[in-house]
Amino acid sequence: MLAILLAMLDNMIVGTAMPRIVGELGGLDKLSWVVTAYVLGTTISTPIWGKLGDLYGRKTIFMVSIVIFLIGSALSGAAGEIDPGSGMTQLIAFRALQGLGGGGLMVGAMAIIGDLVPPRERGKYQGMMAAIMGIAMIGGPLIGGFITDHADWRWAFYINLPIGGVALLVLASTLHLPKYRTEHRIDWIGAALLSVGVTALVLITTWGGSKYAWGSKEIIGLAIVGVVLLAVFLWTQTRVAEPILPLGIFRNRNFSLVSIIGFMVGFAMFGAISFLPLYMQTVQGASATNSGLLLLPMMLGMMVTSVFAGRTITKTGKYRAFPIVGGVVLAVSMYLLTRLDVDTSRTESSIYMVLLGVGMGFLMQTTMLIAQNSVDRKDLGVSSSTATFVRSIGGSFGVSLFGAVFVNRLKDDIAAHVPAGAAGGGMNFSVGELQPTQLDKLPAAAKELVVHGIAFATSGLFWWALGFAILVPVAAWFIKEVPLRGHEAEGAEGESDVRPLVAVD
Repeated sequence: MLAILLAMLDNMIVGTAMPRIVGELGGLDKLSWVVTAYVLGTTISTPIWGKLGDLYGRKTIFMVSIVIFLIGSALSGAAGEIDPGSGMTQLIAFRALQGLGGGGLMVGAMAIIGDLVPPRERGKYQGMMAAIMGIAMIGGPLIGGFITDHADWRWAFYINLPIGGVALLVLASTLHLPKYRTEHRIDWIGAALLSVGVTALVLITTWGGSKYAWGSKEIIGLAIVGVVLLAVFLWTQTRVAEPILPLGIFRNRNFSLVSIIGFMVGFAMFGAISFLPLYMQTVQGASATNSGLLLLPMMLGMMVTSVFAGRTITKTGKYRAFPIVGGVVLAVSMYLLTRLDVDTSRTESSIYMVLLGVGMGFLMQTTMLIAQNSVDRKDLGVSSSTATFVRSIGGSFGVSLFGAVFVNRLKDDIAAHVPAGAAGGGMNFSVGELQPTQLDKLPAAAKELVVHGIAFATSGLFWWALGFAILVPVAAWFIKEVPLRGHEAEGAEGESDVRPLVAVD
């Protein structure tokens, strides 16, 4: 629970502070890079952490991931201190390191919960997870906003250090899990192929149509590299003794379906939500703290529905309806968010975000539960990491693509509305260097141009998100209701897979 709090607090705090961070260090056109670096690091490392936990013991690997996350947090907070000219480059690199550690936080926590609690009883523990997530989701934006308004934005990263320190102490002294004797073989070649292949494809969505033309040799080259390396990666996974991503688990229909759902949810949710604080702080004129408050309806909607879904699943053992309903609500909320413009009131946008939170609450933990219930206990770690991986990779593509779309739409809208001969409408800086505090210093006409452009660019992102969100209830419809395992089923299933205990980790 402490590690989940650590991972989610970071996302919420940094998300609220991001407009100020990118404005000071490099500009609006770099926002997607800061987010993409973290999500990409998480995406690449998630299946590796899951496999390492299966092989070497979840507790030790879990604690190592926390240490790496904290090192990345400390370095991210110090970005630009020594060489301000390269501050943005440093932040992107350190966020990638932080993401490498962050990939082990959620998957490690989920796998450990899977070890401790059978699926049939796990629903009631979703209430605890929802409470922790609620604390992070409510407190994170407020803390991030307060830090941004009243302190140095670097504390958005430094605040992770005391929380992570407490998590490490509690884990070291209280968590006791069985440690097994196993012959270990890590597929480092597969890990390298996966890392480079995914990075190449993400760079296509980031650079395509902005830095390079879609038909340029750079984009075509990246596409060839990405497709070839991922094809070779899939081929190697059928031939190595300990694959990072065992393809056999995708033979299970439910697991494959929730993987598809996870990708769509990650693409639509992470990609679009990354830009909501910017819209609130610029178009709606909210301070960083108030923009955190304006995110509360979404967080509360997610927390309430997650608790409700968890209790209902525990009581009935039924879960199929939740991803279907969640997908429908998610799609409706994405459509409503396409209506955001310069005249949208905070009340109206709050209603839209409540629905978004409700859809997320029905989907997030339920899909993880289905994924874990779909595989044998020996594959629990890799099922958790794979489910998290596909959601993260969807987020990677979503954030990078939406970042490119956002900047292009913003530039196009401003260019389309600048009067002839107005030399940028009175703006003495590039669009990429914009930060919210600069708006009030602009001439009225220039400010109106920028605000309209940001609203136009933000609403356009949700049209892209809607296209992916619609596929979520379609895929969820084909999920088969399989009884959830209880204590007896866990024991019976594990009899053929029991390995001798040699120590307690």
